[in-house]
Amino acid sequence: MRLLSRVLLAGLLLAGSRLAGWSEEGIIQVPRLAQPPVIDGDLSEWKDWAFTDGDWTMDRLRLTPWFDPEVNRLTVEAGESPLEEDLRSTYYIAWDEEYLYLGAEVHDNINDVVDPAHEDKRWYYKDCVCWFIEAPGDKTSESFRQGDNAFCFVIDSSRPSYGAWWRHGAEGRRYLEEPLPGEAVEYQLRLNPWGESKGDFVLEARVKMAATLAKSDPNWTPPRPGDVYRLEIVHTDPDGGDYGGHFLIYGGGDDDATWAEMVLGNEIERTAVRGYGWGMIKAEVWPRAAGEVPQR
Repeated sequence: MRLLSRVLLAGLLLAGSRLAGWSEEGIIQVPRLAQPPVIDGDLSEWKDWAFTDGDWTMDRLRLTPWFDPEVNRLTVEAGESPLEEDLRSTYYIAWDEEYLYLGAEVHDNINDVVDPAHEDKRWYYKDCVCWFIEAPGDKTSESFRQGDNAFCFVIDSSRPSYGAWWRHGAEGRRYLEEPLPGEAVEYQLRLNPWGESKGDFVLEARVKMAATLAKSDPNWTPPRPGDVYRLEIVHTDPDGGDYGGHFLIYGGGDDDATWAEMVLGNEIERTAVRGYGWGMIKAEVWPRAAGEVPQR
């Protein structure tokens, strides 16, 4: 009965996700923010005007078309709570003329940022949330070549020099690894924000597009509604294990042709919120010109 309830809830989440900016073709509509928020680790200023797809858990991931048990996995180490309590996350993304705004509200049983074979670029061996973005988007199958970017945030309260990381391609080059330049990023972490677990956190960040996307692809132009990018979210959660547990959402790994199509939209006109047990699914109505049919 418990398993059936989980499946039914996951089905409702997936069905409801079409109301959260998804079209039936799997296109993500990302709203533009009317006012830039303060980056202080509190998403309440803008999350209701951003794209979100509700809570993500491993049970929900198993029902998605991009699920692969070899990469979409979590590890349960000795003494840990059950898998369904290991990681539950909600992600947010929005934009304005200068920045991409990225957010995550995460329930995690353990904060793990210790890598026994540490290298600055090995964010994937630590608790980390990454937004993989191709801009401009195309349908060519590539892996971190021109136009591909990963904006990665290690969940380490000490904010090490590698805490905000940028993997990207460039014209004629691939898999470039470097810290996000200070002038290109601002981010804040709040650990244990609900007083429930030291592994819980809220991440809020903004990334300056001209300082990153334009360097990755000279064909990038300042953002406008209707521009098409591609998106995947990668959340690593090793919990003391080896090569960490992964949530891969909206894509199948480094191949950018598997990433979901992401369209820059306008400001949200109004919102309605529905709850389905595991999280909140937001139905968004998009401003549109007279006679324009909204994308669903």
